[in-house]
Parts: sequence; structure tokens; C-alpha cells
Amino acid sequence: MEPVPFPPAPTPRTARWSLAFSCVGHTYSHLFAPIFFVVALLLESEFNLTHGEVVSLIVAGNVMFGVCAPLSGWLSDKWSASAMIGVYFFGLGAGMVLCGLAQTPVQLMIFLTLTGVFGSIYHPVGFAWLVSQVEKRGTALGINGVFGTLGPSVAALSAGVLSAAFTWRAAFIVPGAVVFATGIAFWVLRQRGIIHDAAIERVGEPTPPKHEVVRTIIVLAVTMLCTGLIYQTSSPALPKLFSERLASFADDSVLGIGAMVALVYVVAGAVQLVAGRLSDTYSLKVLYMLAFVSQIPFLILAAQWTGGGLMIAALVMVSANQAALPVENTLIARYAPKDWRALAFGLKFILAFGVSSLGVLLEGSLYDLTGGFSIIFIVLACIATVGLAVSWLLPSQSKPQPVLAE
Repeated sequence: MEPVPFPPAPTPRTARWSLAFSCVGHTYSHLFAPIFFVVALLLESEFNLTHGEVVSLIVAGNVMFGVCAPLSGWLSDKWSASAMIGVYFFGLGAGMVLCGLAQTPVQLMIFLTLTGVFGSIYHPVGFAWLVSQVEKRGTALGINGVFGTLGPSVAALSAGVLSAAFTWRAAFIVPGAVVFATGIAFWVLRQRGIIHDAAIERVGEPTPPKHEVVRTIIVLAVTMLCTGLIYQTSSPALPKLFSERLASFADDSVLGIGAMVALVYVVAGAVQLVAGRLSDTYSLKVLYMLAFVSQIPFLILAAQWTGGGLMIAALVMVSANQAALPVENTLIARYAPKDWRALAFGLKFILAFGVSSLGVLLEGSLYDLTGGFSIIFIVLACIATVGLAVSWLLPSQSKPQPVLAE
């Protein structure tokens, strides 16, 4: 299938539509896993499984979410970014509906895996498509990141509401139908030429020296794994952690717990927007290091705190983790060759969501082994310390210097 014709350069109108659907798509990409982690509180009794056994059902889906990303990026580079985004909406929506229809743990695991395959399309394709059409990449990625962070918030809250009002199945089926309907709207606009790919970027940057590119790639390979491991381990931990240490604040209900998890990610989204704006002005290296150093003390405190103190620790550690994302995405946009940028984002998400999805197994295994979360958060603090040490090796002049694109 040939992509529809597109103009030689993106227009402000195209940029607005690109940002809008990229933002919505980013929210959707972070729905299925957080929905599952809230629903997992009910699935333990539904399927008569332990917490570790339930969360293991999504591991294959999380792995495919990362491992399939480079292939999605490569197809986008060779075929059409906008067409791949359309496939993403349709596939992700259908996969989530199927999750809601699963009758056994095996079926749920299969459908979560399928959802992960289609979900893998967004990050390499959506980010590369967005940065090719906007002028201020850091700001655009920060705004986009807010919507990505809203994904877990919307997921946690909607899963709590729908599970309480109907069943856990509605928590998957209703948002899945919304995602699929968005795909229809997106495809109609694409076929009309309102949404399209970009032949020429609106803004370019000077090509960095080869040694800086190599050094940045090596450093990011380690730091992105650290960021991903912390995210993938803390995501399934938060609902269970809040149910144990903040039960009185949530009226001991799934809805209350979902609302508190949602609040954490809403705040993290606001912080991510600020980090994105700062990425257009200040040293990316300094911002990246600050994101890691901010996480360490609060991960340690989360290992022991309860009540309001735990809520504060969760707000800071998750916000700092999310603040690193627009910074590292801006680094990739700067150092990756334009023609291979989608593939570069895809390779990032092998680490951020593929390899680091082992964090889900780590969380479940350590919880079943120790009966609590203290060891888990101490391990995450150690991982953040590694990320801080390695990020210091980034090139010192790691801040954007836009020039007119040719």
C-alpha cells in the first residue's frame, strides 16, 4: 500500500494535528499495562493466583512492547510513519478488547502479548513523526510526555471506576473501543491529506561530532535501561503498595487505590512538561543527572514510609523518573541520523520496555519472596545510582542548538 501524497514540508496545521494525535496516541500506549496492574488486585481471587503469578501474565506483552519497537521503527522509515500510526490505533484497540474477553489466565496472557506487539508501534514511530514536524522539540516532547504520563493516570482511574461499576473486563473493553474509534478518525483525516508524513523537517540541528555520537549512544544504552527498570518495577508495585500502606486513605477499595495512583502520574506529567521546556534551553546532561539524583533518596524512603509520607515519596520518585524521558528523547532526536531516527527510537524501547520489562518479574518475585516492598525499593535506588554515575559521561555540550533545516 502506497502512502498518500504529502507536501514537501509540514505546515503549522499539519504540526498541530501531528501533535494532537501523537499526544493521544502516547496516552493510549500507556493504558493496557497500568489497567492490568490495577485489575490484578481482582485477578488474584478471580484466577486463584498469587500476586507474582498474576503480574507474570503481562511479562511477554511488555517484552514484545519493547522488542518489536525496532521493527516498527524500520517499517516506518521504509514505508510511512502516518500509516504505521493508523495500524497502531486499530491493533492496540482490538487487542485491549480481546483482553477483556479472556476466559483463562493463558488467554489473557496471549491477548496481552498481542496488545504489546501493536503497542510497540507508538514510541519509535510516534516520536520520530512528531520531531520531524515541530520546531521546538523539547517542548513538543514535553507536552507529548505529559499525555504519556496521563496514560497510567487515566488507566488507573478508569480501571477502578469500570471495575467497581461493572467488572474487570469493562476496564479493558471500554478503552479498547475508544482507541479503535480514534484509529477510524485518524485514518479518515490521513486519507484526506490533512495528516501526512514530512519530507522536510521544519527545524534541523548541526551534526554533532562522531565521537560524541558514539559516546552518547553507549551512555544512553545504560541509562535508558536504568530508567526503564525503575519504571517497569514501580508500575506494578504502586497499586499493591498503596493497598497495603495507604488502605485507610483509599477506603480499602480498588477505586480509591486507582485514584491515588492516578494522582501520582498526573503530577509526574506536569513535571515532565517542565522538563521538556527546560530541554530547549538548558544542558541536557545536567537535566538528565538531576532526574536520577532526585529519585535516589525518595526510593530509599519509599522502602519504609507509610501514610502521607509514602505518598510524598511516590510523587517525587515517579515524577523524577518521568522527567528524564523528554530529556533522553531530545538527546536521541539530536544524535540519531534523521533517516534512521524511528529505528533509533525503536532500539531505545528494546531497553526501556523490552529488557527492562524484567522489572515486572523482579517486583513479583521479590514480593512473593519477602512479603513486602522494602528490598524492591532499595534495589531501585541502587539502579538509579548507576544511572546517575553513567549519565555523568554524556558530552558536556548536550543542549539543543537549532538551525534552519535544509
